[in-house]
This record gives sequence, structure tokens and C-alpha cells, in this order.
Amino acid sequence: MDNKFSSQLTKLRKKEQLSQTDLASKVFVTRQSISKWERGEAVPDLNTLLKLTEALSVDLNELVFGTKEITADKSKSVNENPSIEGIWNWLSEYWLPVVVAIMTFCILYL
Repeated sequence: MDNKFSSQLTKLRKKEQLSQTDLASKVFVTRQSISKWERGEAVPDLNTLLKLTEALSVDLNELVFGTKEITADKSKSVNENPSIEGIWNWLSEYWLPVVVAIMTFCILYL
């Protein structure tokens, strides 16, 4: 899976006719943070992702993956193929939310 988040963020921000500064003020971050996310140099934490979905009036899947909903591949699922390869395939598709969830857990509980 490509990292669609940075391009989606830019596209959705422009669709809402917001400058980076406007969006930054809505989600309580700096303009530089928005710029780094749009360039793919950093990713926001989970709380900020949720604020971005509200500010841009989109679903989290649309913001992160570029689609309104995630469709499962019915021919092959992680539950049917519990091998290491199956797990790595799943992680390769969902790495961003996994990283965000781990970072959020570490910040909150460690």
C-alpha cells in the first residue's frame, strides 16, 4: 500500500479551501506540522488524526487510505492464513494506523 495520507491531506485541505495555517488552527498544531505531514516527513498522532477528520469533514479511512471504506480481500484473510507471510501482508496494508496506535499507547502509558 502506498502512503496516501500526505496526498489525501493536501487534496482534502484544498477541497475545503483551507490554508495550512487555517487547518493548523482548527486542529491545534503549527503550520509547520501540517507542512511536514503533507510532505510525508511525519505523521500525526491518533488524536490529531481524529481532529483532522472533523476539520476536513471526512471519514478516517478516506483521510488515511484515500477510500471511503476498506474492503477486505475475501480470497485471502489473515485469519485463514496465520503464517508470518500473512501477518506481514496485513501489516504492509495497515502500517500507518498500527504505528499511530503504538505511538499513542507509548505516549499515554509509558
